Amino acid sequence: MAKKTIQDVGVKGLRVLVRVDYNVPLEEDGSISDDKRIVASLPTVKYLLDNGAKVILCSHLGRPKGERRMEFSLAPVAKRLEELLPGVKITFAHDCIGEEVEKLAAELKEGEILLLENLRFYKEEEKNDPEFAKKLASLAELYVSDAFGTVHRAHASTVGVAAYLPAVAGFLIGKELSVMGEALENPVRPLVAILGGAKVKDKIGVITNLLNKCDTLIIGGGMAYTFYKAKGYEIGTSLLDEANVGLAAELMETAKAKGVKLMLPVDNVVATEYSEDAEHKQVPADQFPADWMGMDIGDKTAAMFAEEVKKAGTVIWNGPMGVFEFPEFAKGTAAVAAACAECDGITIVGGGDSASAITKLGFADKITHISTGGGASLEFLEGKTLPGVAALNDK
Repeated sequence: MAKKTIQDVGVKGLRVLVRVDYNVPLEEDGSISDDKRIVASLPTVKYLLDNGAKVILCSHLGRPKGERRMEFSLAPVAKRLEELLPGVKITFAHDCIGEEVEKLAAELKEGEILLLENLRFYKEEEKNDPEFAKKLASLAELYVSDAFGTVHRAHASTVGVAAYLPAVAGFLIGKELSVMGEALENPVRPLVAILGGAKVKDKIGVITNLLNKCDTLIIGGGMAYTFYKAKGYEIGTSLLDEANVGLAAELMETAKAKGVKLMLPVDNVVATEYSEDAEHKQVPADQFPADWMGMDIGDKTAAMFAEEVKKAGTVIWNGPMGVFEFPEFAKGTAAVAAACAECDGITIVGGGDSASAITKLGFADKITHISTGGGASLEFLEGKTLPGVAALNDK
């Protein structure tokens, strides 16, 4: 069911509580080292300001675990917002509920912003405590959800407040739902899904859901070795999800039965140990040396995967192809990233490591959509209902 967005409701003169994701990395001196998430929220914030709303922003930062720990204060974010929105009056509240905050909210004028202090200074936020949610909701007349990275969690600020206020999606969440939803429900074919990362068990739900939808499923990264094991291959000291070897075999059978092309690496970069400068070489999939470990996909595989990606109508990619933190073993991930950038189809990169990799390699502007939420995008790809989305009003 489609959800209402800020464009479906009038906002003029209303106090609007916006759940944003300002969980940004901070330096030792309290300065912000990467403001991507703040910048990503601006289209929604500016739309509300331009349309005469009184904007109240709320977010968490870090893991203060329900304590008032000032190293997790959102004060640096208020400063950065002032730089990004010159001429807009921005007030920082030193709390997120209580009389002082209620007074500031009541005094807010159209086109002004009030940024609340870290929601997670209260244990009640993550517990989705109804009293806490009610206090937050009492500050405003409309709720806008725009923190995709948190909608898979049922917290007071993502689900609780929606019980007390009309609740709609901001532009960020609207885009996530429309782009990813369309890719899963009505994709331009062929739909090619690329899954990497370490453990099969983290992606079981995703693989199972995608086998019903995609034309080609590419598996790389540490997960591939569990599939090798299921094929009876030697995998040396590579990552193995022992408990799920049988499941990997079943998934390969399912793919065959459904006519989905399931691709595994045909060669690998193997190393003597897990380190940046370990001795390494390339070997075919069925000639794995017994005491070496897989660190990346090989050149043949990279070319084969890239070929498949370039022909796709839609690509969904989640998880790196190897230990991309080490430059020597980042080549497979880089090859897949480059192929996504060259693909003329719709390209979607799930958050987390794949998003960092694509940004680091400079391909971000050539990708249709980079998801802002790692865990949330995975659960979305699994076909799970995200509580923070379910709580919004239907169109």
